[in-house]
Amino acid sequence: MMGRIDTPVRKVLNYAADLFLKTYPVVYVHTVIGTDSGGRLAVKGLFISDDEQGFRQAAELSLKVNFEILDKPLKKVVVWMDPAEFRSAWLCNKSIYRTRMAIADKGELIVLAPAMKEFGEDPQIDSLIRKYGYHGTPRVLAWVKENEDLRDNLSAAAHLIHGSTEGRFKVTYCPGALTKEEIEKAGYTYEDLSSMMKKYDPEKLKDGFNTMPDGEEIYFISRPALGLWAWKGKLGD
Repeated sequence: MMGRIDTPVRKVLNYAADLFLKTYPVVYVHTVIGTDSGGRLAVKGLFISDDEQGFRQAAELSLKVNFEILDKPLKKVVVWMDPAEFRSAWLCNKSIYRTRMAIADKGELIVLAPAMKEFGEDPQIDSLIRKYGYHGTPRVLAWVKENEDLRDNLSAAAHLIHGSTEGRFKVTYCPGALTKEEIEKAGYTYEDLSSMMKKYDPEKLKDGFNTMPDGEEIYFISRPALGLWAWKGKLGD
């Protein structure tokens, strides 16, 4: 549903707003954030309304500003997680769900996460992620039925689904403060951060396609939270 304006979830939200909020003075404020010519964050649009039109206009602009549509699926994607922002898998997994529509079957996503030290943003979520891991939708749905702790925390269950590749491609995490055992137990592949930073130096890479000294082609993303990536074959209509 990501990258689309009209979705089942949006229809539910609109229905609820029409049914319950018509008599309240609700105002919706939407911003579209991109980068300027110098690579700095910049507001590209501000939309304020008391109905869904502001959302629709913001979404239409966001498709132009934030959505990267590629001509071919990507075999290897390297994502940099800014240590000032990303310290947990809960946040670092933006690298997965923002790029999944662009990555080729059997491809690889390498996540450089120097400040990553935990899985959840609070102790309860962290414990649940460590207990169950990212092992695909069918297993998570079964766990929800079988386990009260996960059933009582559906946001954690949803996160476990969002963070899974459903076995379609590999995620290699390079965290600053989590061990190989912790990463692999969660369902990902582990690589040493320092060695991978030497191979894929964010200071030397440019956003988009890069050809490495050994001839390897990678696609680099420095700000995954700002965009959505997909190749044309995943978009259907």
